[in-house]
Amino acid sequence: MKYLPNLDPLRFILASLVIIYHLPQLCRNQGLPYYLDAPIFNRGNEAVYMFFVLSGFLIIRIIYSAKLRHAFSIRNFYIRRVLRIFPLYYLIVAFGFLFYWIVLPFLNIPFENNYNFVEGVSLAIFFLPNVFAELYKPGGILEVLWSIGIEEQFYIIVAPLLFLIRNKWVLAVLMFVTIAYFIVFHIEQFFYLKQFYMVYFFLFFGGIIALLEEKKKLEFLKTRKVVPVLIVVLTLLYFTTTIFLFNSRVLYNLTTTILFGMFIHTVAHNNHGITVRHKFLNYLGQISYGIYMFHVIALNTVVFL
Repeated sequence: MKYLPNLDPLRFILASLVIIYHLPQLCRNQGLPYYLDAPIFNRGNEAVYMFFVLSGFLIIRIIYSAKLRHAFSIRNFYIRRVLRIFPLYYLIVAFGFLFYWIVLPFLNIPFENNYNFVEGVSLAIFFLPNVFAELYKPGGILEVLWSIGIEEQFYIIVAPLLFLIRNKWVLAVLMFVTIAYFIVFHIEQFFYLKQFYMVYFFLFFGGIIALLEEKKKLEFLKTRKVVPVLIVVLTLLYFTTTIFLFNSRVLYNLTTTILFGMFIHTVAHNNHGITVRHKFLNYLGQISYGIYMFHVIALNTVVFL
């Protein structure tokens, strides 16, 4: 499959946004000086949401390409996901419980574990860290795993779904599922979807963008250079200013989903030859999963010392 430029550096930038989001919060919690006034320090969740769009974009692109070649295997798909995600995920899970249940008490650093240990471990092990984090606030090292849980839950859904759908119906079904879920997500009776951040529509929409590009349905975006420039400028303003003010959750999620999808498409397919070729930045992007998973441990270590 053709390598898409600029996505690895983008991963690193998004991971960095999460770090500078968590750093002042941790400093504040420990009574240290902190600075939160600039909007860029408050865009950690949005950085994760763009990660979701990017993940859906890449995963569904990979699955669809394999389906076209009649080579898609659910077994192989999950084996690759397990090998990529499980080792580091469970390492952080183990360290997190060790840190909050043994290390902090040993150092006489106060921290309240207000949950049953077995229940907490079970929620983390079986990829419900988003539920665990929201119900119990178990500490930053474990709370940061919520986004990995969302991605894993999405993988459980999307692989069988796409496996069962005939190729010609994949895009239509994805669009239907995304719109239907977006509506259900915002219905008051399904409040737990919002409570536990089950924002699967970000990932599904990323996949829709990938398929629209695959089917040459987004060529109109490439006719004028002003289009990618406008999308990039709007995205930068979104992260660095407060001009995007939303009076409803629906409008916020809709705008964020569409803008991030358009931005991913722009940097990958509509960059007019502008690519980041810095090897070190690309490398940092390739290890962004590790940066994301380890950063709270590093921040806690520095702040506590």
